[in-house]
Amino acid sequence: MNPVTAFTIIMLIWAVSDFVAKKTKSLVSSLLVASIIFLVGFKTNIFPEDLLTSSSLLALGQTVVGFIIVHIGTMISIDELKKQWKTVVIGVAAVVGIAAFLFLIGSLFLDQNYVIGAIGAVSGGTISVIIVQDAALASGLVMVAVFPVLIAAFQGLIGFPLTSLILRKEATRLKGEYRAGTLKVEKPEEHHEAEPKTILPKALQTTAGTLFVVGVVVMVAAYVNNITDGVLNKFVVALLLGILLRAFGVLKPNILSGIDAYGLMMLAILIIIFGPLATSSVDDLIALIGPLCIAFAVGVSGSVVFSGVMGKILGYSIPMSIAIGLTTLYGFPGTMILSQEAARSVGENEQEVAAIEGQILPKMLIAGFSTVTITSVVITSILAEFIH
Repeated sequence: MNPVTAFTIIMLIWAVSDFVAKKTKSLVSSLLVASIIFLVGFKTNIFPEDLLTSSSLLALGQTVVGFIIVHIGTMISIDELKKQWKTVVIGVAAVVGIAAFLFLIGSLFLDQNYVIGAIGAVSGGTISVIIVQDAALASGLVMVAVFPVLIAAFQGLIGFPLTSLILRKEATRLKGEYRAGTLKVEKPEEHHEAEPKTILPKALQTTAGTLFVVGVVVMVAAYVNNITDGVLNKFVVALLLGILLRAFGVLKPNILSGIDAYGLMMLAILIIIFGPLATSSVDDLIALIGPLCIAFAVGVSGSVVFSGVMGKILGYSIPMSIAIGLTTLYGFPGTMILSQEAARSVGENEQEVAAIEGQILPKMLIAGFSTVTITSVVITSILAEFIH
């Protein structure tokens, strides 16, 4: 297919997907809409099988995966993680619960490869899905590569309404405490917007300079992966380097945000996960419905049990703990949107809304990083080595 035509068609598909997601406040995710459009297009032969490869976006996405992971690392503040350490522990427990339940219970119904794919998708986001896909495709397991795509597409439909109900229950509890005068309301810290600082010279703070520096970090991560024979996975190393280099002032927070290439790089990353859909048959996809339901039922149950128990141990309420665990199903910005909606739906004046939101929102934001961004990537990187 003509590269320009292929690129233009994909841009149209993503524009439509984004439009639907915004209109439904992300209840219907852009990933789900795009998945449906690609599936229908490929299976009806409206789209040629080489649509994605012809656009050159697949090649770009595979090149910049490491860049995005380093960027994610620079989004994480070690100071914030320290302040919310209980939330981090509950989030880690949720991902461990997903893995434990899927291995112990899911393995009774699913092949090990599908179990690993389910763990990566239920517990994480796009990066975890790509990690599983890379391992599956390297072993010639196309349907194992498709499986986490389907899970990721439907995560929001399950995670958003379920978390919304639970957070409203937590918000109601907090409102009762606020009215009884037992809720500790902390005065919000004043944040003065300042230019993020870095020790890098100005010449390396341009679009090209930034991409050069991040590229070097990715190369270092790949080198560490090679000399340790994969024991230290390149994706995990890239994530840790991003966190550490931000902490030491080498890289700015959100290092890629604001540069000219960031939007296209993110879109290319997302396009990667649709690749296996082009070569899968309708019968194969229908056969995945059962495993899809099992993955969600078992995985979410593991998250609920482990996060609930750990939260109880650490002194959090059960609803708040479960909500933290469910952030594996969506991450940011869902964590922010659901927290704000819960506070506004229960609080009856500005003071109540602010008090409730002040308790829920910080926990949910940190939860998204500790589950989707950190723990899932690490666990998925380790487990992906066992796909064969």
